[in-house]
Amino acid sequence: PHGAPASEPRMFAQCPSPWRAAVAPHGWSGPDSRLGTHAEQHVTAADVDGVGTALRLGATAHESGRWQSVRDAVAPVHRVRTTCRGCGDEALERFLSLGHQPLANAFLRRPEDAEDEPRFPLEVHMCTACSLVQLADVIAPEVLYGEYIYVSGTSSTMAAHAARFAEDVSRVLSLSGHDLVVEVASNDGTLLRHFKERGARVMGVEPARNIATVAIARGIATDNRFFDATSAVSLRASHGAARLVVANNVLAHVDDTLGFLRGCAHLIDDGAVVVEVPYAGALLEGTEYDTIYHEHLCYFSLTALARVAERAGLGISRVDEVSVHGGSIRVWMTKGSAHGEQARAMMASEQLQGLTRLDTWRAFAVRVMENKRALRMLLEQLHGEGKVVVGYGAPAKSSTLLNFCGIDTTLLPFIVDRNPLKVGTLTPGMHIPVLGADALLAREPDYVLILAWNLADEVVEDQRAHRDRGGRFILPIPSPRIM
Repeated sequence: PHGAPASEPRMFAQCPSPWRAAVAPHGWSGPDSRLGTHAEQHVTAADVDGVGTALRLGATAHESGRWQSVRDAVAPVHRVRTTCRGCGDEALERFLSLGHQPLANAFLRRPEDAEDEPRFPLEVHMCTACSLVQLADVIAPEVLYGEYIYVSGTSSTMAAHAARFAEDVSRVLSLSGHDLVVEVASNDGTLLRHFKERGARVMGVEPARNIATVAIARGIATDNRFFDATSAVSLRASHGAARLVVANNVLAHVDDTLGFLRGCAHLIDDGAVVVEVPYAGALLEGTEYDTIYHEHLCYFSLTALARVAERAGLGISRVDEVSVHGGSIRVWMTKGSAHGEQARAMMASEQLQGLTRLDTWRAFAVRVMENKRALRMLLEQLHGEGKVVVGYGAPAKSSTLLNFCGIDTTLLPFIVDRNPLKVGTLTPGMHIPVLGADALLAREPDYVLILAWNLADEVVEDQRAHRDRGGRFILPIPSPRIM
């Protein structure tokens, strides 16, 4: 940028002190022309004045002023993969760019923190060797998950899903009181609580310090760390083999997909690994491009997931389609077995649907651009008519949609949300205020854009008063429409 000191890399030289310190320690450099990818080895506490826990490097300072963990201080915040995380091939083909986007959960606490906040490329690739849809740009997990603001128990829909999940899996596996259930990315313990109430022994693994603390306070044993093959060895040594390993809505967040599944396999003998992932087929069919953000590194078809599972020594015995998160699949895996007939049939169907072909995803990219134009046109039309439109829900997916479509406070003056960790913040990138849900009735907008569209039924039911006084709802996905 104009006037940038020559000693600082191109992107971070723009950043005011809080952003520069939290995202890139002074002296950052690296081979990626878009962003620096290496840090100097010594960073003092004075270098980090911070803008909020969502963008810290996951390390705290000693009283002496040095980082508690040198690893956290020197780890690159951003890097770019050149190989597929599913099969290791270099056959990555980009088919969609959503521009340079802020981190989807990096909500701001102060207006002054909005100046030149960091953005990272959000580009989607397909591996033509194994068909895995994925991001090549990787943000350090310590930055994304050291502290977290997504809480499982906030949504009544997700809470009910957790209860059904525990009931279904307990029945199928005939879990008993001595069985150990391990959940990776256990969040606030919402799911494990149901297994515990059924008499099982439970252990959560949760990297976010603030969320792990909540789970522990609720009586859910939780190991505050990142999960990988190495930590799996430690967990098994201290707790024994698990009858069930649950990894819901986390596999897509992991850069080392194979290592993660190998870790899950190490925890079981004759037990099962059950994962839920947003389904690439639903992403494709519903044009759900807003579910693409930096935390979601992979978008799994069963075909792509099965290939990684094989390398990890796991076979898929069963697949369930579930409605959460816009359409997901629950995949049951056991050690040392071949993929079952149902799984093989679903993979054959994916071939027929074109889910494993690059041209199918290029056509998806065209529909994404059409959605952007249509949504802006609708909001601009309503704004021109003097109508007030506000947003409901500030999930991570809303950040992608708002930033990609360029929707700011002119078109959407505020958003309401029930998560207390988000109320009182500004959304990443567009800096739209997030208010409590009661603001909807107090301010009486004409329309509510449901950004948490996967919970649309819940939202409409909760906001009956808005509807009863003549208010309307708008769904942005797959095509913008007034309900």
